[in-house]
Amino acid sequence: MKLAILAVLASTAAAFTAPMAPVVKTSALSATDSRREFISSAAGLAAAGVFGAVAPANAIIDNDTVQYLGGSSVVDLNNANVRVYLKMPGLYPTVAGKIVSNGPYATVSAVYSIPGLSAQEKELIKKYESRFTVTTPQADYVIDKINNGLYR
Repeated sequence: MKLAILAVLASTAAAFTAPMAPVVKTSALSATDSRREFISSAAGLAAAGVFGAVAPANAIIDNDTVQYLGGSSVVDLNNANVRVYLKMPGLYPTVAGKIVSNGPYATVSAVYSIPGLSAQEKELIKKYESRFTVTTPQADYVIDKINNGLYR
């Protein structure tokens, strides 16, 4: 992202500078030469000032539970989004919605105590039980469990 912004700024600054031509030294300075030199040096200093002062973002994206949010075959019942269950035929959307809405769970077997879960839905959960795990709920993921804003 930073490189894209830098490329846009560099191309914008390059659009306002004169193409490189051999410099002919004369004894008298013209107004246009000094203006071009001023603008090109000011644009270079501004770009250096902006990008030299930008600090990198310190987002925490790597932790122990990231692998269970849909990137592997194991799914975290407490933090995974409802769309992760698309990988498990029969669970999405009904059973997946019930699993996501009734958490957090202390153990994987606690998912069977969801109110209103039919025997057929329990069989589906049992089919995929080996692919479930339970970790501590994290606010970063729990807030987007039902609707993460991704639409087809």
